[in-house]
Amino acid sequence: MINKPGMLTFLLSVLIFQYAARAQEQWTPLFNGKDISDWIVKIHHHETGDNFGNTFRVQDSTIQVRYDQYGDFNEQFGHLYYKVPFSYYHLKLEYRFTGEWVKTAPSYTVLNSGVMYHSQDPRTMPKEQDWPISIEMQLLAGLDDGKPRPTGNMCSPGTHIVYEGKLDTRHCINSSSKTYSKNEWVQAELIVLGDSLITHIINGDTVLRYSKPQIGGPVVNRYDPKQKQDGKILNAGFIALQSEGQPIDFRNIRIMNLEGVFRRK
Repeated sequence: MINKPGMLTFLLSVLIFQYAARAQEQWTPLFNGKDISDWIVKIHHHETGDNFGNTFRVQDSTIQVRYDQYGDFNEQFGHLYYKVPFSYYHLKLEYRFTGEWVKTAPSYTVLNSGVMYHSQDPRTMPKEQDWPISIEMQLLAGLDDGKPRPTGNMCSPGTHIVYEGKLDTRHCINSSSKTYSKNEWVQAELIVLGDSLITHIINGDTVLRYSKPQIGGPVVNRYDPKQKQDGKILNAGFIALQSEGQPIDFRNIRIMNLEGVFRRK
C-alpha cells in the first residue's frame, strides 16, 4: 500500500509520461482555428451565450480576447467554455498577453488571465454571477517593476484545494515558474486526474501540484445556492478561457483524454 504522497505523485507522473509517449495520435483539438462554435460564452451582467462587445473572437487561427467595443469595463468579467465537461485529461495550450489593459478594470487584472477547470456549467450561472465556481490556472506576465511574477498559479473562486497534504483555503497559491513577458508566447499544460492529483506545467517545467478540488469559500457572488454545495469534491467540470480586462491570445488548444487510464472502475 502506498501511503507517501511524494511516491504517489511520482508513480502517477510516470504513468502519465508513459501514456503520453504511446498516445501521440490521441490529442484532440478543442479549437478548430476558424470560429468558437464549439464554445459557450458567459460574461458578467449578460445572459449565457451573449458574446458582449465581440469579446471573444477568432483571427489567424487564434482565439483573441478584446475590449475595443467596451466603454466602462463595469466588472464584465467573462469566460469562454468548451461545450462539454471533462474529468481525467491532459490539456495543452499556448497564450500571450498583448495590447492595452482596460483602465477601468480592477488593477489586479493587468497582464492577468486564466484557464478555469472543473467549472460549473455556464448555463447554471445567473446573469449577475461574477465568477464561475471552479479552479483556475492563473496566467500572469511580468510587470514593469521587474519583480518576479510567476505564472501557472492556482486560484479558487468558490473552491478550495488540498496543498502539501492539508486543506488550503487561500484564494491563490503561487507556482514556482519563471516570469514571462508581455507579447511572449508561453505553453501552459494542465494534467487533471479527476479529484486526485492536479499538475500545472509551464514551458515544460512542472510548477505546481495539489489535489482534492472542492467547493467552498468566497470570491463568487450572486450564484444559485443549489450550485454551491460547500465541501462537495469536484471530479469533473467545464474548461474555460478567461476575460477580465487584459487582451490575450490563445492558440493550439488540445486535450488528451485520460479517462480510460486513470478513472477508477
